[in-house]
Amino acid sequence: MKKKLVLIGNGMAGVNAIEQLLKLAPEKYEITVFGSEPHPNYNRILLSSVLAGDATIQDIVINDMDWYKDNGITLHTSQTVTHIDTGMKIITTDKGLTASYDDLIIATGSLPFMLPLPGVDKEGVIAFRDIQDCESMINAAKQYKHAVVIGGGLLGLEAARGLLNLNMDVSVVHIYKHLMERQLDETASDMLRSELESQGMKFLLEQNTDSILGEERVTGVRFKDGSEVKADLVVMAVGIRPNVALAKNSGIETNRGIVVNDYLETGTPHVYAVGECAEHSGVVYGLVAPLFDQGAELAKRLAGIPSSGYKGSVVSTKLKVSGVNVFSAGQFVDSAETRSFRIQDDFEHVYKKIVVQDGKLIGAVLFGDTSDGPKLFSMIRAGQDISGQEKELVLGAQGSSKPKSGIDFVADMSDDEIVCGCNGVSKGTILSAIQEKNCTSVNDVKYCTKATGSCGGCKPLVADLLTYALGADGVTAVKEGICGCTTLGREEVVEAIRTMKLTSSREVMNVLEWNNPEGCSKCRPAINYYLGMIWPVEHEDEKESRFVNERNHGNIQKDGTYSVIPRIHGGVTTAEDLKKIADVAVKYDVETVKITGAQRIGLYGIKKEDLPKVWEELDMTSGFAYGKSLRAVKTCVGSTWCRFGTQDSMSMGIELEKRLERISTPAKTKVAVSGCPRNCAEATIKDLGVVAIDGGWEIYVGGNGGTDVRPAELLVKLRKEDEVIEWTLAYFQLYRENANYNERTSKWIERVGLESVKNALASRKERKALQQRYEFSAGLIEDPWKEIIEQERLNKNYEPLQPLKV
Repeated sequence: MKKKLVLIGNGMAGVNAIEQLLKLAPEKYEITVFGSEPHPNYNRILLSSVLAGDATIQDIVINDMDWYKDNGITLHTSQTVTHIDTGMKIITTDKGLTASYDDLIIATGSLPFMLPLPGVDKEGVIAFRDIQDCESMINAAKQYKHAVVIGGGLLGLEAARGLLNLNMDVSVVHIYKHLMERQLDETASDMLRSELESQGMKFLLEQNTDSILGEERVTGVRFKDGSEVKADLVVMAVGIRPNVALAKNSGIETNRGIVVNDYLETGTPHVYAVGECAEHSGVVYGLVAPLFDQGAELAKRLAGIPSSGYKGSVVSTKLKVSGVNVFSAGQFVDSAETRSFRIQDDFEHVYKKIVVQDGKLIGAVLFGDTSDGPKLFSMIRAGQDISGQEKELVLGAQGSSKPKSGIDFVADMSDDEIVCGCNGVSKGTILSAIQEKNCTSVNDVKYCTKATGSCGGCKPLVADLLTYALGADGVTAVKEGICGCTTLGREEVVEAIRTMKLTSSREVMNVLEWNNPEGCSKCRPAINYYLGMIWPVEHEDEKESRFVNERNHGNIQKDGTYSVIPRIHGGVTTAEDLKKIADVAVKYDVETVKITGAQRIGLYGIKKEDLPKVWEELDMTSGFAYGKSLRAVKTCVGSTWCRFGTQDSMSMGIELEKRLERISTPAKTKVAVSGCPRNCAEATIKDLGVVAIDGGWEIYVGGNGGTDVRPAELLVKLRKEDEVIEWTLAYFQLYRENANYNERTSKWIERVGLESVKNALASRKERKALQQRYEFSAGLIEDPWKEIIEQERLNKNYEPLQPLKV
């Protein structure tokens, strides 16, 4: 008969140990798992992605309910084990359920540390540890504006970035002088702070929190020096402590964590501990990779396979917050026994440092460019001697003394070296999958082993392992799917929609056999766009697949109110329209009236329930300042008023805006028309810019004036105004039909090349065909503001929300 194995804790560490055990001894145990949360096993590392809106809860599930069934595992969710009878070998849950065991694994993880401050029990004071915390923050952001995150470590910064994405005003409080002091040296920490400040994050460093202010709900935070900061939401991210209460109360030896030996055995027979609750050689680990190292050794012990046991782990940290890449590993702080080599490039925002002791690499810090992180970490773990190669590791290989890289590097790795730290996948496991399961691509390896399945930083090493094992000709080059729900890329999805005449998102996902039949936050908006672009008549726009700003036809602001920006063609308005705007601003007590960067007038601070009334009284059309469509056409006064103007830029801008407004594009687009080469309308950093010259016009494309500044490139010179219209509409339809969803024109031009665009538009017959398809689609679109005003059903979507408690 099978032995009974019970796992207490349905988190990453415990379930990973079960996964390893199933590979080694699939028939040895009858397995039962108890989890306190209502969810299956999910990737806690990616909670920040859920908070930031880049993923849903389904997206971060590691093992769904079917996995438990397929492996014969009994899973009890929402059941907290409250007692272990180690004599009778029986566990009991808070709901009265009991289960007997032959072997028991405790993987209760850790609990967030809440500072024992006055007011910590108020509404709106939470931790950031699980899905429920994520949901609480998302709900709070709908109603409140000011968030304070206490803790400037890895978790605190990820929470802060997510709250920024939820349009909250975020301040990070940290007791130390530098952020992430356990993972970064001062230089890297200062660079990180600068980058995050540029994104809108605020920092209160060297501040010691005294108390939480407010009556029932938090209203602010007071510090020891007497200063205060406003807060509607306080997130504590000051650390974790091992969850040992269950073990301690059941007579199992604990210290800071549950004390285990090299085989993850506690002092009580047949009871093991793994993960953040376990203490090995006086150390408790809070990062994923060491927990998977422990799980691998525990699996061997339970399977009866001899091993040398767990000897501790070298840890690494990888952080990506809104494009900021940071990596650290090992001992990165200088000491009397170490030497270091570093470079700092403030222009490219890159910093690299390695620390060497007795010729061996023992630590590294990377900022900006972290591509060498997995390779350096592997060298640190292996204790590799890098004598004479220190500079090349940082600067790049030069000459014959270059360190091994690529195929040579992975060839020298031992089979038990970890390649994927997030999921604890070794070189040997990947090679076995390649040989035994016929994996020929990175996606195949990901499916079979989960390597590259989380942060993706190990993809280069996995690709090198494939080439090492199969040779260059044996590796299948697989294009990334549009999301994790499918292996199909944009071209395959679009072609299938066209040839099979698929007209709804559910039909696409069903026919093309999506892994997740409901899709995800990444693919649903993309499919909705592609369907509308290909079948503008047959496809009904799926509002639920659009982002919140597009659904509500206004940009949500930090305090939960909305902005209203009516269409003002070419930036040219009338006294009558100005009076309408002024009257509405007075009537609805609009907090801010602003001339926007696109020469429009924005009303900021409109309550959601007031939006339809504001639109109706403005009696103007939507400026689409919230959607993936044309935002505006910026103009100068041109020859109408300016003594330097060579053409009528205002008339041209108005005409272009009337032609381009409303229709959906893969990403937002901005257009400008300058009346002379002095370029006062900044046409040469727009998605499309028109510049007047003597006797004609120039069209520039692919510009971007945002975070990734890119000058536009000259597409064509034209003489007549109707030619400008023809080329512009044809160009935008070409972009609509060929760009990836959410791909700005600047990125699209970089990817396909300007020459390919010129060639596609060279034929007047093809330009006319593109123009006709554009105008046909544009003619089907109604103004959304007027549509909502006229339809009572849609108007109900703007009724006031009931107050939310967090």
